[in-house]
Amino acid sequence: MFDTLITFVKSDTVVNSLQALLLISVGFILARFAAKAAEKIISNNFSRHHASLFRRVIYWIILALFAASALHQLGFSLGVLLGAAGVMSVAIGFASQTSASNLISGLFLIGEQPFQIGDTIRVGTTVGEVLSIDLLSVKLRTFDNLFVRIPNESLIKSEVTNLTRFPIRRFDLQLGVAYKENIAHVRQVLFDVAEKNPLSLEEPAPTFLFTGFGDSALTIQFSVWSSTTNFLKLRNSLQEEIKLAFDAAGIEIPFPHRTLYAGSETPPFPVRIVTDSAPQNAPTTSQDSQTR
Repeated sequence: MFDTLITFVKSDTVVNSLQALLLISVGFILARFAAKAAEKIISNNFSRHHASLFRRVIYWIILALFAASALHQLGFSLGVLLGAAGVMSVAIGFASQTSASNLISGLFLIGEQPFQIGDTIRVGTTVGEVLSIDLLSVKLRTFDNLFVRIPNESLIKSEVTNLTRFPIRRFDLQLGVAYKENIAHVRQVLFDVAEKNPLSLEEPAPTFLFTGFGDSALTIQFSVWSSTTNFLKLRNSLQEEIKLAFDAAGIEIPFPHRTLYAGSETPPFPVRIVTDSAPQNAPTTSQDSQTR
């Protein structure tokens, strides 16, 4: 029995299998180290996205070469395997047209580069940081730490906003003041607030725009620039500082006003004011007012 075991171990099948297993193991290790080294070299001159893509290509090429060598060691004909792989690829392509469309869209995204790994983008109602750009999909991490996978075909067909592509951003604040307020005074208060805010950029300078006469207020747009990294901090701090400055200056931010009108031939609506201190049996005080 021992002699049979020795004969089996020394047989060509076992030796070839062990050599194939050794090739696969060496291929995994070499592919991983080569991919990391290539990514480190490429990242010095290219973006993170290109470095990550190049790392994956190097990894799979080396692994495929060692896998082909292992199959050849086991006695498989590479020509037959390549022919079968070609037929299978055609069959899979016809069966999964969506995947093929995502693959082609991924190539367009890689070539066009509308965003890179680490950018924050908005696709529809989804906003998140780009984790990876693959051939079939793009992976995002939202601000509430959710993982979102978006197919590449959807990105090609949709409007994609890159929120961190440029180093500075503008915050447009829409607000309204009462009709009794002096516009010049309001403008000066807003510019003073922007000047005191350390996150507000001096160049480009803040912009004051009187947009029109609203139903209940004079409408204004006040635009302030900041660095992209400080945009959220500026938006929060600036609105709080404007509210405090308006309160200190006595500038009113009015509530919406509504008027009731029932036509020229309709008598006015009576408005009755009932005080808590009035006796229960006492008649209520009424005041008639007509709003036109």
